Amino acid sequence: MARLRLAWVLSGRGWADCTVSDQEARADVTASYITAAPEDLLRAVTRLVDGETECRAQFEAEPTAYRWIFYRDGTDVWIRLLKLAHGSDHDNRGTEIWSTQQCIDIVARAVIRCFDEVVKEYGESAYRGKWGEHFPRAELEALRTAWREHRGDSPSSA
Repeated sequence: MARLRLAWVLSGRGWADCTVSDQEARADVTASYITAAPEDLLRAVTRLVDGETECRAQFEAEPTAYRWIFYRDGTDVWIRLLKLAHGSDHDNRGTEIWSTQQCIDIVARAVIRCFDEVVKEYGESAYRGKWGEHFPRAELEALRTAWREHRGDSPSSA
């Protein structure tokens, strides 16, 4: 399994560029604030950490959409990222633009690190001004808590 990296860059009022990569490949996707893209991604990964076996998140890029599909088996997670012409399209109408298999801890850590870096870069107030919505603090902390509990850590270790 390869190292996972996720980056979220606010590229304009209500727009973000998201890059996801491992040692094999990289995908660049766009998200619009018209949906709760960062919250959806954080909630999906939290549900995975909590034991769900399939979760989804979707980024709308008006009209293109990017759908994240997560499958968990034990501690392994398979991630598929699809590009769809329209957000309402069925998965089989999409084109897979990236996929990877990772350990659940690596997935959780990459997503937490991504949004920790976002708040460090912009601050919560500037994030809201540029994205158009509040920073997803509650969803980030819910993921961090679920990951700590999954690992059996104390709050000061993650």
